[in-house]
Amino acid sequence: MGSIKQQMGGREWAMLLALALLWGGSFFFVEIAIGSVSPLAIVFLRVVLAAIALWCFSACAGVSIPRERPIWSAFAVMAVLNNVIPFSLIVWGQRDVGAALASILNATTPFLTVLVAGVCLPDERMAPNKVIGVMVGFFGVALVVGGNRVIDLGQDLMAQLAIIGAALSYACAGVYGRRFKQMRINPIAVATGQVTMSSLVLALLVLVFGVALPSPNIGWTVWLALLGLGLFSTAVAYILYFRLLESAGATNLLLVTLLIPVVATGLGVAVLGEALGAADYAGMALIGVGLLTIDGRFLIAALPRL
Repeated sequence: MGSIKQQMGGREWAMLLALALLWGGSFFFVEIAIGSVSPLAIVFLRVVLAAIALWCFSACAGVSIPRERPIWSAFAVMAVLNNVIPFSLIVWGQRDVGAALASILNATTPFLTVLVAGVCLPDERMAPNKVIGVMVGFFGVALVVGGNRVIDLGQDLMAQLAIIGAALSYACAGVYGRRFKQMRINPIAVATGQVTMSSLVLALLVLVFGVALPSPNIGWTVWLALLGLGLFSTAVAYILYFRLLESAGATNLLLVTLLIPVVATGLGVAVLGEALGAADYAGMALIGVGLLTIDGRFLIAALPRL
């Protein structure tokens, strides 16, 4: 398996910022659509639109899509870990949790990735700064969730746990997806194969559970949200995702969730009128400190001044 950059350069950070904008917008798009479209239908339409867009883009760009069965088996595993499970859990959770809070809880992804990668990947073993970052980050998540919500096992808590479960699935996907670099598969082909398999799995679930797809008269704002979710927050986002995963590794890639809450919170507060409490902002700040500590440069810059 080829080596990855432990610290990212300007190109990687630029892609990370773009990915944060695309994924931060996904929580905003879901918040618009969830009142008119069922959770599973949203997820299904998201990946179908992304698959169509990626196949068209691959054809125009001259990217060859592999046909070997082992590769498509790997695409299927990646689809379940990176799309089917987390997309479904997040959309289900957002019925009871707003876009801003959902994005903050999703920021547990890099902490969970540190743990999973530390066990599974030789070149991403847990270092002291990563251990400290994980501990600080989990304190931030605990502050956001709140002790009274943990005691009261209600629907709100279950929705939050669903989003944290999605973060764990993303962490496993980030670690599993490292194998595509060893296979020497173009990141665009990986993104195309992943969402194609996601579409097939979700189509089966839609048929089995008899999920109704939205009618044409649900409103243009909902359709625009679904298009934005599929084309930008999925198709374009996963091209960037696999390029970053190839060059920067799973732990660095999933630092993107530091930036996603900022984008989602800004959109949720400015457009949807959502509100966050002081504990939510304090928890988000702790999550940010934890992620910067995992990156390592925060401690390097601070130590000489101590």
